Amino acid sequence: MPTPLPVHGTTPGALLRGDTAADYAVALHAVVDDLADRVAGARQPFCGASRRELQALVDGVDLDGPPVGTPDALRETAELYASHAVWFHHPAYAAHLNCPVALPAVGAEAMLAAINTSVDTYDQSTVATLMEQRLVEWTAARIGFPDGDGVFTSGGTQSNLQALHLARERALTAPDGARLGGAARRDRLGRLRVLATGSGHFSVARSALLLGLDDDAVVAVPTDDAGRMDPGALARALVDVERAGDVVMAVVVTAGTTDRGCVDPIGPVADLCDAVGAWLHVDAAYGGGLLVSPRRRHLLDGVERARSVTVDFHKTFFQPVSSSALLVREAADLARVTWHADYLNPAEESGERNPDLNLVDKSLQTTRRFDALKLWATLRAVGADGVGAMVDGVCDLAAAVHADLAGDAELRLLAPTDLSTVLFRFQPDGVDDARADALVPRVRRVLFDSGRALVAKTVIDGRPCLKLTLLNPDTTLDDVRGVLDLVRSTAHGLLAGEELLTDDAPPCRGAHPRLERTAVPHDATLEEALR
Repeated sequence: MPTPLPVHGTTPGALLRGDTAADYAVALHAVVDDLADRVAGARQPFCGASRRELQALVDGVDLDGPPVGTPDALRETAELYASHAVWFHHPAYAAHLNCPVALPAVGAEAMLAAINTSVDTYDQSTVATLMEQRLVEWTAARIGFPDGDGVFTSGGTQSNLQALHLARERALTAPDGARLGGAARRDRLGRLRVLATGSGHFSVARSALLLGLDDDAVVAVPTDDAGRMDPGALARALVDVERAGDVVMAVVVTAGTTDRGCVDPIGPVADLCDAVGAWLHVDAAYGGGLLVSPRRRHLLDGVERARSVTVDFHKTFFQPVSSSALLVREAADLARVTWHADYLNPAEESGERNPDLNLVDKSLQTTRRFDALKLWATLRAVGADGVGAMVDGVCDLAAAVHADLAGDAELRLLAPTDLSTVLFRFQPDGVDDARADALVPRVRRVLFDSGRALVAKTVIDGRPCLKLTLLNPDTTLDDVRGVLDLVRSTAHGLLAGEELLTDDAPPCRGAHPRLERTAVPHDATLEEALR
């Protein structure tokens, strides 16, 4: 008789199933209670641990060691991760486009993680597919796409990539509707051009690279003094592309640039795109929350004339990462990404004969989380107007900070904003441009290393500057003033340190006559001199 095959069971209690549901409840309650204490007790946005210290902690975990069980593993993980995380809910966090998250969305996140739905095909997701599709239709209606469609994505980068892929495939379609192939496709592909400003998201240029466009395919359109696309310059660029024998694949405008937080003039750009038949894509990853804003929706006037729109719900809809969507004005455009597999979405089951809705037909992803559930719960709990009021709140806060700094003698504003960013630099009288430039990364680094406040840095019009990105509706003007006071004191401390290093007669010379002064190069930074 043949030898029976050995039966390999799972580690007891390792999987969520019917007979471990009580263990699941205990484990999750412990995690939630611990995190609630940590959130309530956070006194600064980051603990200030160094990269070396954190690397040592990570390396100290033996991933091949004996198992410790769920409770101990979760406690150990919390000590490693949660103890050293960056807290976006803290009012002294003002660095990047990260937001505190809506409570109902956090609850929905726990739900979708436990059920582990994949929304690629209907038979894996059933009602989840219908809920996502309803949210797509809701967002499309908010944009002004009555017959539009869309799909949830992992973020703005993926949404922009898919939008430009759709635009490329449209540009590579013959007049009879057939997809170009062979030499004709290669020739036209090399002549495709994407027009965008230098303030647009870097994912536009990276998408062009991934889509096989030429290195010079992305044409930079000049902006006005506020950083918004100049329609006159776009008109000239469109003419230049045509005269060169090239083809405009897409024009990309940004509704909320990452640095300035400005919104390109969508309506005038749409006029030009309509005149030449160009695909208009609106990257509203940052500014998408304006769709529900009671007081700033007008900033998106003309968005309904776009062919495609990116919206990041994990920015100005206050959703946990990840939650984004690509919306299109014409539902048929999404068919350009459809690919059939016999084991998943057979071609013979597509169309009206198929009673199922397989979202994989319009997504770049196959296995995909039910991230739409988080937005669903948020809209039901808080309401669209409630989310919009939070969007207006962070924009109002940024406006108040701009007004506060308008006449400041030390912190100089560099640019206005339409949304919630503040661009500035420490440059009081007597500090020249070169010293002010050098202070920017050093101030940011000192604040980050202390963990007391997190701000970002960027470059505007060739000059380094510090940046606040205000996405916390609960942050007050006094909270921001506290961060700015830390910027001031840090900058003053760095300048004072430089003066001490360049003093040829240090005050300690008399008290310590045998103390030799180490020679420091005149152009050394404070950090270099202290090594």
